[in-house]
Amino acid sequence: MKAQSGFLGKIVGKITSATSEEREKLEQELPFVVMIFTLLSAGGVSPYDSWKKMRKLSFLPTFRKEADEVIRQVEILGKDPLTVLHQRAEVTKSKLYRNFLGGFVSSVRSGGKLVNFLRSELKVIFELRNNAMTRSIEKIATLVEAYTVMLIVVLCTYILFVVFSSTSVIDILSASSLPISPVMSYLIAFIFMPVLSLIFIMLAHNMQKSSFVDLSQLYKKAVVLVVPVLALVFSLVMFPSMFDSLAPIGLPEIATLALVVGSLIPAVQYRRVAKVNYNAEDSIPHFIRDVTEANKIGLSPEKSLIQAAKRKGYGGFSKFLELLRSQLEWGVPLRKTFANLSKEIKSWFVMLNFAMMIETIEIGGNATPSLEILSEYSEKERELQINKRALLRPYIMLAVIWSVLIAVTTTIVAITTYMMSSVVGSSLSSVAFMAMQSQMRIFSVGIILQCWISGFFIGKISEGNFGAGFQYSALLAGVAYVSLVLSQQLLSGMFGLSPMMS
Repeated sequence: MKAQSGFLGKIVGKITSATSEEREKLEQELPFVVMIFTLLSAGGVSPYDSWKKMRKLSFLPTFRKEADEVIRQVEILGKDPLTVLHQRAEVTKSKLYRNFLGGFVSSVRSGGKLVNFLRSELKVIFELRNNAMTRSIEKIATLVEAYTVMLIVVLCTYILFVVFSSTSVIDILSASSLPISPVMSYLIAFIFMPVLSLIFIMLAHNMQKSSFVDLSQLYKKAVVLVVPVLALVFSLVMFPSMFDSLAPIGLPEIATLALVVGSLIPAVQYRRVAKVNYNAEDSIPHFIRDVTEANKIGLSPEKSLIQAAKRKGYGGFSKFLELLRSQLEWGVPLRKTFANLSKEIKSWFVMLNFAMMIETIEIGGNATPSLEILSEYSEKERELQINKRALLRPYIMLAVIWSVLIAVTTTIVAITTYMMSSVVGSSLSSVAFMAMQSQMRIFSVGIILQCWISGFFIGKISEGNFGAGFQYSALLAGVAYVSLVLSQQLLSGMFGLSPMMS
């Protein structure tokens, strides 16, 4: 019975997890789906045809499947479209989506003006989205605080082991001919602490989503560089004799150099991608607004696009708009130009806005009201993203601060404890100092590695993807090493000791 209960429990858990994930995806895409329905309705498209057009939007995969199911039941099973939507409202686990479908069906059946309902629903859903984003930032702040507490535990653990290494306990063990094994130090510095950080990184991954749709090529190139680097660091830690011939270069120096160099190349590649896409995200609301204003004065949608693309001031996004303009002037279909643009731009926000603008323009007739709605909410969504990024940016400075504190505090406690123990047992102080040097070399590499891993946590928190983590990893690893060197040089010189990382 227990075995059956455990088996059923696993099945129920998986179903619950899948349902929760489906609800989250639905509610994430819903604001933009409502916007598309509003744009199409304002352009005179019928509700059922709007569901058909939804099937073309690859940037909304969850609702694309939902639209496929709606069309399948109508055209294959012969059901009434409103009946299908009512049934979909009953089976969905998303309260927001259920309310939207209920209002949608009621508005159509009552003969009311659907575009008015959709405008009202769009306003409400974006307000809810704003509130949800505020709550998500609060959750992220809580996660960062928990991560900071974990780093304090890391610091206390490092200090504990360094204290034991620098007191007469090590001397007594040495005098009794008992083997002094550093296995526990290795496990803590290179297994236990990195695993804890990886757990927090996965939690951040579930909370914060990237606005870039595909960075797989960047990640593949990064893996080719990072895996050998990590293998080199762990090899040097496990087999110290491998780097003895490299003196005066020590293990911390080699580890820092390897981690920083291994991160810099992916970091540079990511910054190039991010610069283009962030500039495009900043520019797309202005571009849509320019298209809307050009359309208001009587230009056709295609000529409005060409006119708006001539404007200067879009930064790096201008070259893509120049390509768009030249293709339109040569008679290339608008959807084809969009396909060409999607090969270069990775931003989900930019591609979604372009897709909605194309659907609006292809409706024909008077597209001005639809373009005005798209422009208004594109500007609102961009403002939300800018505010969110501004609120998360201070955590980058917090990461630098905790990297410095871990390095400096460990050094201060180690040297202070050694000096106190040498006063008590001066005859065995040389043995304690050698043991402390060995421990500090291990923990110095552990601190540098820990800060390097923390960079990916900060990258995921601040920008929503691991590509951003490479630049922060290189920064934090370098900061940790410099802090270790400066603190050890300064304090060792004050007490007349040789630096402990040497």
